[in-house]
Amino acid sequence: MENQNNHSKLKAIIGILAVLLIGSLIYIFKLTSDAKSLQTTVVTVKSEKESVLKDLSDLKATYDAAIAENTSMSDELITERDKVVKLMADLKSSKGDNASLQKYRTQYKALEQKMQNLMQEVEVLKTQNQTLTTNLDSTKVVLEDNKKYNQVLVGQNEELAKTVEMGSKLSVTNLKTASYKVRSSGKQIATDKASRTDMLQVNFTIAENKIAKSGDKTYYVQVIDAKNNVLGDKATVSFGDQTLTYSFTTTVKYENKSVNVSEQLPGKDFAKGTYFVNVFDKGELVSKSSFSLK
Repeated sequence: MENQNNHSKLKAIIGILAVLLIGSLIYIFKLTSDAKSLQTTVVTVKSEKESVLKDLSDLKATYDAAIAENTSMSDELITERDKVVKLMADLKSSKGDNASLQKYRTQYKALEQKMQNLMQEVEVLKTQNQTLTTNLDSTKVVLEDNKKYNQVLVGQNEELAKTVEMGSKLSVTNLKTASYKVRSSGKQIATDKASRTDMLQVNFTIAENKIAKSGDKTYYVQVIDAKNNVLGDKATVSFGDQTLTYSFTTTVKYENKSVNVSEQLPGKDFAKGTYFVNVFDKGELVSKSSFSLK
């Protein structure tokens, strides 16, 4: 009887142990499954975080390249790039759970869309700038051609002005000098003897010139004797840095037609030898001749 009770107790203990063993096995299996599930979740979250960071990094690189082109939209591009940089910093410091990753992924999508819109605007600007540059280049070519043409015109005008200036100068021709003995009656007797001469007569012609300026014209006449002395007034006048000593001046009213000029230079004790006569228009020598007295 006692042996039967012991046998019953042993069966009860074995049953309890079996139940406990089965329960332990079930608990261990559940823990193992949860651990695997958690590991898988951690790996997935880490992979997703790295993916979002890479996408943000690519987005930043796109902005950096666009900013380097230095367009009129650079300020707006910099602002958006800074948003991307801030989001990357926030993501790196986050715990990286699914909820926060979803939030960062949503913010990335919004930034990506904004970037695409801005890049379209940048492309439009680049196209417009290219067109403007082409137009400016064409305008520059036209301006350069006009500049060269104007330079040619200026050169031609300068040459024309020089030609007109040269053509408008008056020519003095037929410069001749005669020597005379003047009697008390006023009669003039031509002579080539120095001892008999007491008056020289200088004659010249101002030629006709239709394009010259009309009006009073003054000429300075210089007569130099055989001893290199200037006869007559021996007056001095300056034209710039040039000084002229002359014998007399003559002023005529010029009206674009030929004018004959005749002036007398009285004197005494004329020397024998060759005399030189020069006619100046201000400081410019316009005619010269010579004669001799015996």
